[in-house]
Amino acid sequence: MEILKYAYQHPLFENEDLEKIFAAHEKIQVSKGEFLLKKDQVLNQFYILEDGLVRTFLYDYEGNEITTGFSGKNEVVIEVASIFQRIPSQEYIQCLTDCVLWKLDYDVFQELFHQIPAFREWGRAWMAFELYLSKKRATEMITEPAKSRYLHLMKDKPQIIQQAPLKFIASYLGVTDTSLSRIRKEIINE
Repeated sequence: MEILKYAYQHPLFENEDLEKIFAAHEKIQVSKGEFLLKKDQVLNQFYILEDGLVRTFLYDYEGNEITTGFSGKNEVVIEVASIFQRIPSQEYIQCLTDCVLWKLDYDVFQELFHQIPAFREWGRAWMAFELYLSKKRATEMITEPAKSRYLHLMKDKPQIIQQAPLKFIASYLGVTDTSLSRIRKEIINE
C-alpha cells in the first residue's frame, strides 16, 4: 500500500478516508504490449502505476504514431477527457513494460469523490498540477530546442530514457529518430 500512500498525499485526508480509498483499489498486473485503453473506447477506471512504464499515443492526420505522454512509477495513468467527460478516447494507452497497477473503477471513484471531501480536494490539486505540467510541456515544445527538451527529460524522468524505445522518445520530443540520435551523441561527447 506504500504506492497508494504516496499517490494520495493531501493534508486533509484522515486515516479512515485513506483506508476507504485504498480498499477500493484492485492490484493488477498487465503484460508488456497490452493496452489499458484504445481509441474510441471510454475509460472506465484509472490506475496508479506501482511498477513499469506506460505510454499514451495517437495517430496524426497522416497516420503517423505520435507519443503524447509517458507514465512511470508512482504516477496516475488516466485519459482525463475520456474518464471525466465520458467520451470515446482519441488516444491509446499501452504498457511498454510488464506493469503492476492499482485500478480504481469509475463508479467507485465517483462514490468516494462524493463521500470524502478530502478526496475532492486531492482531485482538484492533482488536476491543477497536471494542467500546469501540460502547459509547461506545450510551452517548452515551442520555446526550447530539442536538445534542451531531451536534457529536461533525462533529469526529470530518467525512467523514460532507460525503458522507452528511442522512436517513442523522439516522437514525444517532436523530433525524428535521426535527430534524437545526433542529440544523444552530442550529449555523450560533451
